[in-house]
Amino acid sequence: MSKSRLGFFFIAFLGILVPLISSFISSISIAADQKGAMNVVFHWAFGSVRNTAQGSQFEEITSDTKLSSRDQIKFFLKPVSGCFLYLIYHSSQGELAVLFPYRFKDKSGEEQALKGYYIPEGNEWFQLDEHMGQERFHLLASDTRLTPLEDLINQYESGDNTKKPELLQQILSEIDKLRRKNFKPKANVERPLSIVGNLRGTKKTEAASPLDLAEHAVEISASHFFIRTYTIDHQ
Repeated sequence: MSKSRLGFFFIAFLGILVPLISSFISSISIAADQKGAMNVVFHWAFGSVRNTAQGSQFEEITSDTKLSSRDQIKFFLKPVSGCFLYLIYHSSQGELAVLFPYRFKDKSGEEQALKGYYIPEGNEWFQLDEHMGQERFHLLASDTRLTPLEDLINQYESGDNTKKPELLQQILSEIDKLRRKNFKPKANVERPLSIVGNLRGTKKTEAASPLDLAEHAVEISASHFFIRTYTIDHQ
């Protein structure tokens, strides 16, 4: 083969190779960007112990479900990326309580990172009482502090009873606004881990079983914000 033809072949080969390399580098860059964008990462578990004819039975709660009076529930949270996590309870009796964080005091979220939290703490579980209806739990995670929501909750907790119904609606509206603003279909990644009181209508009891809820946790990753609401049909 002549040098001129060899040169043509080499140039032609580069013409094919360079776009392929560029495409490969671009795909790596996009994948890295997507991975880097998942800056909200935490471990989460929500479990129940039901009273059945066969005795107490543990079940993971991953979506809306039905529970009965005297059934028990518990949560596990572990921030991984230093994000801000919120677990807000809206009772069937129209009252609100913040289950996590225990107080709005962390300025950066880093103090919570890599530490697991059981709600309620220790070996206690929440137990549903005789007040029936829909119990809702709003789980929110953000890479920035949700100050407007915190301010409304602080007003609700410190306000008198005449102002609480209006403040409750403002809090629920703020949660819905955050949900709409950050709605991204299939933007979250959820994967299993190998191992990683009195609410209105609930009371703390001793542990129903020696199980460790952290063993049932999944890792949830999201870009900047995550929200999920669990509705319990309390019958």
